[in-house]
Amino acid sequence: MNEKTSAKKSFFFFRWLKSLMAWTESFASKPYGLWALFILAFAESSFFPIPPDVLLIALAVSLPKKAFKYAFFCSLGSVIGGIAGYGIGYYLWEATQEWFFAYVPGFTPDVFNLVKQKYQDNAFFAVFTAAFTPIPYKVFTIAGGVFDIGLKTLVIASGIGRTARFFLVAALFFFIGARVKVFIDKYFEWLTIVFAILLIGGFLAMKYFLH
Repeated sequence: MNEKTSAKKSFFFFRWLKSLMAWTESFASKPYGLWALFILAFAESSFFPIPPDVLLIALAVSLPKKAFKYAFFCSLGSVIGGIAGYGIGYYLWEATQEWFFAYVPGFTPDVFNLVKQKYQDNAFFAVFTAAFTPIPYKVFTIAGGVFDIGLKTLVIASGIGRTARFFLVAALFFFIGARVKVFIDKYFEWLTIVFAILLIGGFLAMKYFLH
């Protein structure tokens, strides 16, 4: 693949990612936004590419006093989704792996081999790191089932990592919500671009974390 083709693919991926983020944020204005957040957090733990932080932030901006409630539902949905991802890896990987490798960002045979090594070194720390950082969490939940790291390890590490991550976001809006809202409203387009870059960076950072 030459540089021109690679740049073109990156451009279209970025545009698709930004459109998907906008669609996700649209649920914040719906009366069922809380349940949409739960479902998004659940889905992101196994196959959906957009992290639930996007909708969590949009909801917390609208109602800062409910930020911790949103964070709780987000954490709960994400951990339950992680269990579902573990189940996919444990019971269905042989039947589904080709689909994941072909269509879900972050899934490659090389990455899976590297995740296996990380699990052999310290499974708890590997899951916690993926749960707390932009590294694609879904790869680790499914790989956890494939490599049978133990469901208890996955649940505890995910619970700590995901809760810490989402409640930190909630705290920001709960305590200084009005000022953050003004900043986001003013620089919304730029922040969307930065968030998309960070998301792509999470996939790129994974190979450095795993080496």
